[in-house]
Amino acid sequence: MDTKDVKCGETDYIEEFQDTSDIQFEAGEEKKLVRKIDLFLMPTIWLMYLLSYMDRTNIGNAKIAGMNKDLGLSDSQYSMALVIFFISYVFFEVPSNMILAKTRPSIFLPTIMALWGIVTCCMAVIHDYSHLLALRFVVGVLESGFAPGILLIISSWYKKEEQSKRFAVYISAAVLSGAFGGILAGSITRNLDGAHGIEGWRWLFIVEGAATVGWAICAHFLLLDFPSQTSKRFTERELLLANQRLALDNTSPSNAEGHRPKISSFKALIKAVSDWRTWIMVAGYMVIVGSSTLSYFYPTLVQGLGYTSVKAQYMVVPIYAVSFVAVVCSGIIMDRYHQYRGFAIAGWLSLSTICAIVVCVVYNFTARYVLLIFLASGLWASNALGLSYASSTFCDMEQETKGVALALVNALGNLASIYGAYLFPHVDAPKYLKGFGVVSGMCGLGVMIYIAAHILLKKR
Repeated sequence: MDTKDVKCGETDYIEEFQDTSDIQFEAGEEKKLVRKIDLFLMPTIWLMYLLSYMDRTNIGNAKIAGMNKDLGLSDSQYSMALVIFFISYVFFEVPSNMILAKTRPSIFLPTIMALWGIVTCCMAVIHDYSHLLALRFVVGVLESGFAPGILLIISSWYKKEEQSKRFAVYISAAVLSGAFGGILAGSITRNLDGAHGIEGWRWLFIVEGAATVGWAICAHFLLLDFPSQTSKRFTERELLLANQRLALDNTSPSNAEGHRPKISSFKALIKAVSDWRTWIMVAGYMVIVGSSTLSYFYPTLVQGLGYTSVKAQYMVVPIYAVSFVAVVCSGIIMDRYHQYRGFAIAGWLSLSTICAIVVCVVYNFTARYVLLIFLASGLWASNALGLSYASSTFCDMEQETKGVALALVNALGNLASIYGAYLFPHVDAPKYLKGFGVVSGMCGLGVMIYIAAHILLKKR
C-alpha cells in the first residue's frame, strides 16, 4: 500500500491508494467523523465511569454514615475492605484486556458493568466483616476489565493530539462522581435512613447499584466497538477513514487496524513487558494513583475538620468541583501542546507536593481544607494527563500489545492503592501527618519520573 499523507487542515483531502482503488476524503469528512465518534462514545463512557467510580468509592460515604458502627469494623478491617478490592482488580486487569482485544466492547463492557451493579446492590444485605470482604473482592474482579478497556477504546479511535481532551472528559466523570456521590450520599443517608427498616448506608448501595445496572443495559446499544470491526453506526467509508487517519498519525501506515495480522495474547504480553516505555509509564502512574488513594478518605478528613457526618458529605463537593475545572482546562490545553505532557504532569505533581508538605506544618482547619482542594486538583489533573501520555506513547504498538501495555499501566498503577489504603488511620486524626508525608514524597518522586520520561521519549 502506497500512502500519501496530506493534512486535512492544509488541503482539501487525504488520498490513500489501496490496491487499485483511489479513495479521496474531503477535508470536512474527518471533522464530521470525529464529531460522530464523540457523540456515541464520550457520553456513554462518561456515565459508565461515573457510576463505576461511585460504586467503588461509596464505601467511604457508607463508612461515616454508620456502616462501621453497624458492622463493628476496626480501622484495619476497613482498610482491608479497600485493599481486597484492589487485589482482585489488579490481578484480573491484564487478562480482561486480552479478552477485550479479541471481542466486542459493546458486549463485554456492559455485561461486566451490569454484574458489578448487581453485586453492589447485594452489599446492602451484609451483616458482618466477612460478607463485606467477599463482595468487595467480587466487585474488584468485575470492575477490573472496565478502565483498561475504556483506555484501549479511546486510543483506538482518536489521534495523539485528540486524546488529552477525551481523557480529561473520561477522568472528569470520576471527579464529578465524588461530588455527586457526596450529594447523593448526604441525601440518601438523611432522607432514606430507616425507610422500610433499612439503614441509610444500605440504601446507598441499593440506589447506586440499581443505577449502574440500568445504564449498563443502555450502554450495550450505544457503546462503540473497535474501528477494525463492522458497525451499524458507521458506513464502510467512515470506518476506512477512521482506520486510515490513525495510520497516518502513527509511525507507520502498516499499523492501521485493518492492515496488520492479529498476534497471540502471549506474544502481546511479551512485547508489552519488554518495552521500557511500559515501565516508565507504570512507575509514573503508580505515584499518581497511590497518592490519589486520598480520595477514599475525603469524607473522613473533612469530618475531622469538625463537621457532622451528613455535612461532611456535602463539604467534599468543593474538592471535586475545583478538581473538575483543573482536569478539563488541562486536557484542552495539552491537546494543543501534547508534546509537553510530561512536563505538564510534573508541574501538577509539584503543586500537590507543595500542598502536602504545607498541610503537615499548618494546623488551621480552614487552611488545611483549602490546601486539600489544591492537592486533589493536582492529582486529578495528573491522572488524566498520565493516561493520555501513556496512550499516545503506545500508539505505534499492535492493538493486542497496546491493550496489554495499557492494562499493565492501569493495573500496576492501582497496585499502589493497596498501601495507600493504610495511609490515613483514625489514630492519626486530625493531623494525619504520616499520610500527607507519604503523599508529598510520592508526588515529589512523580515529578522526577515524568521529567525523565519527557527527556527519554523525546530522544527516542
